[in-house]
Amino acid sequence: MPQFNSMFATISEPEAELCPLWIKKFNRELIRTLSFSDHETFDHPVACLLVVSSKDKEPISKFADLFNANQLPPLLNEGIMDPQILKHYLVLHEQQDGPQEIAVNILAEMRTTLGLNDCKLLSINSSTQADGSDADNSWSTYKAHGLHNHEGTCFLNMDDLNEIKDFMQDFASNHIIPYMEQKIRVLNQQVATTRKGFRNQIKNLWWRKRDDVPEAANGPMYTFTSIESQIRVLSDYAFMLRDYELALSNYRLLSTDYKLDKAWKRFAGVQEMSGLCYFMLDQSRKDAEYCMENAFTTYLRIGSSGQRNATRCGLWWAEMLKTRGQHREASTVYFRISNEEPSLHSAVLLEQAACCYLLSSPRMLRKYGFHLILAGNSYYLSDQKQHAVRAYRNALFVYKQNPWSYINNHVHFNVGRWYGVLGIFDVAIKHLLEVIACSHQSLTTQSMFLNDFFHFVQSTGEKFDVYKLQLPVFNMSSLRVVNEDHRTYASNTDVDVNESIWQELEEELIPSSSVVRTNWLDTQPKSSPFRNNKACVCVAGGT
Repeated sequence: MPQFNSMFATISEPEAELCPLWIKKFNRELIRTLSFSDHETFDHPVACLLVVSSKDKEPISKFADLFNANQLPPLLNEGIMDPQILKHYLVLHEQQDGPQEIAVNILAEMRTTLGLNDCKLLSINSSTQADGSDADNSWSTYKAHGLHNHEGTCFLNMDDLNEIKDFMQDFASNHIIPYMEQKIRVLNQQVATTRKGFRNQIKNLWWRKRDDVPEAANGPMYTFTSIESQIRVLSDYAFMLRDYELALSNYRLLSTDYKLDKAWKRFAGVQEMSGLCYFMLDQSRKDAEYCMENAFTTYLRIGSSGQRNATRCGLWWAEMLKTRGQHREASTVYFRISNEEPSLHSAVLLEQAACCYLLSSPRMLRKYGFHLILAGNSYYLSDQKQHAVRAYRNALFVYKQNPWSYINNHVHFNVGRWYGVLGIFDVAIKHLLEVIACSHQSLTTQSMFLNDFFHFVQSTGEKFDVYKLQLPVFNMSSLRVVNEDHRTYASNTDVDVNESIWQELEEELIPSSSVVRTNWLDTQPKSSPFRNNKACVCVAGGT
């Protein structure tokens, strides 16, 4: 669907600088996982291109074998897709195999049997040397990931590429699009006869309410011959050909039918497309957001079968909001769909939410940093430590100049720990140095910080000079040394009393250890009671 892909291609320049370039590709691939669904027809085939080689002995019978009913995809055999689609026949001739006269004769036979306008001849590999450098550059952007090292297109030259391009343009403009336009006219006439108008609507409403339809996620089964499926084809074709008003009118018609049938997944699908139609027509923002919200919540209500559809709906919804400059609202949508995805998908969505907070007006820096922390944590849970470090390092720019000591310690400690796991010990030590002097943390947390710091220093395997080590600073004037001799002073002034006075009091109370006493009376001192007549001796306590 080119319209949908363009929504992800039109990322604004500031957003492209903030978010990695691979994020929009990730969103596209996430949406592609929903291809060929049974409740919409965007990925259903419009035409089928049947290709045989000029070297085949019986090319006509080969065409019949290619479209054998027993070898069709399941959706075509199950009655969900219409097997009666446009067919176009192509004979492929390689110039390396010999002159073109054989292929021309095959083409003449094909046109006699299969139709004059439905058969084409395409010649390739015209180059005499296996170079193909120009052709390889032309196809490099379209190669799949697993084919990057595959040596192909060796004998294609620029004439071959131009011929392929001309053939595809002719096939699309002179066959596919006219076929779709013709089908739109036929289906629109059928819908106008059977469903539109006040009388037909009342009749349809009465017929659908006669039976109590059971509750189900997908509702009743709709084959491609049902009127609902035909209206859906009409709506989707109109949307793809950018007739958004016609598409919207039929989506709204289907919305009522699916709601009465309790076909909730199909109902959510037409609500989703109605919201996109409102957006493309640039009419009512309120109606567009209402439809997207309705589709999103309905997909979630279905359960696991609608979870990924809810994610797709949320991605389109967020792109709609960003296009209108509503970045704050878009970040909320990203956060909502992140809760429905696995940790890796959630991390990418949370990072996009963070970028939206930074692009909002006014900028919401704290929310930007907080969502980056959430994204980094989700990356770490998905074993993507490099992305986790990247997210946390970006969050440091927010917390760097702020007195938020706990979040600063959290970011520096985790970044340092992850760098250590990756084997980059010098950077790990640099970040852990920022959390050594954390007097506001608990003893357990400080011990954890210090143990990891010592571990990474030892892991370097060599002498490592640690700079900027934050050692404690002592105020010498405030220090006082107290010996552990079990003395207790009533006040600070008693500390300064001469030691001789205390010693005399102790001698009066504590007997000499060299004399053996037989009873408690003997433990009393025998010295003169008038020796310290100037001192008042008082002992209070018990054992």
